[in-house]
Amino acid sequence: MISWFGRHGDGAEFPRARGRASAALPIDRVSIEALRPEPIAVLGQAAYLQLALFEALGRAASASSALPAKAALSASAGLVLAKHRALSDELRRRGADPATAMAPHRLATDAFIEKVAGADWYEALTSIYLTTGLLDDFFARLASGIPDTGERVAAIISGDNGMAAIVDLLSEGIAATPTLASRLAVWGRRLVGDTLLLARSALPAGPAPKERRIEPILTELMAEHTRRMDRLGLTA
Repeated sequence: MISWFGRHGDGAEFPRARGRASAALPIDRVSIEALRPEPIAVLGQAAYLQLALFEALGRAASASSALPAKAALSASAGLVLAKHRALSDELRRRGADPATAMAPHRLATDAFIEKVAGADWYEALTSIYLTTGLLDDFFARLASGIPDTGERVAAIISGDNGMAAIVDLLSEGIAATPTLASRLAVWGRRLVGDTLLLARSALPAGPAPKERRIEPILTELMAEHTRRMDRLGLTA
């Protein structure tokens, strides 16, 4: 069986072909959307992730000496902050204080952001682009299972976050320094394990769902991750 959320050296282990005996076993598959997440917990974690991303984009903008890059990253940060505010508003509609709802997720998220910060500006941008894409995909699917408001919350999370600007900046850097591509490809693969571990922490409390039951949706998430790598010309 695949362990999607364990630590595997440079990243998460990708799906492997199974033998016929294994394939014949009945599997009660379930989608992430069907897991009935606890709304305040999901909204709180998603809201803090957007706030952490806003701060990461601000650091990246400050670290650049090029005015176009500063402007592009600042614009992206503005879009992300708008998403954070919209999720905070959803928490208030449910009678929850945003700061209180985000607090339980602060330490783990901050530790994750530090771990994937990267050794330089280009690795930092790659981390922002790839981890944001994977986590936004995951949380949008998870949030869609929230009763009554799931569709609206999922739309907020999957809204524009300005990552197209980061793709442009990374593509320019790779075009100027072709050897950068191989380093960022390795870095992109290393990010997967820690990102999926953070996603795993958002699944509802109680008996953990069998990982093979949610494997199909995780395979879709990994396919999207591969497409994001492809946009930069990086090998996933």
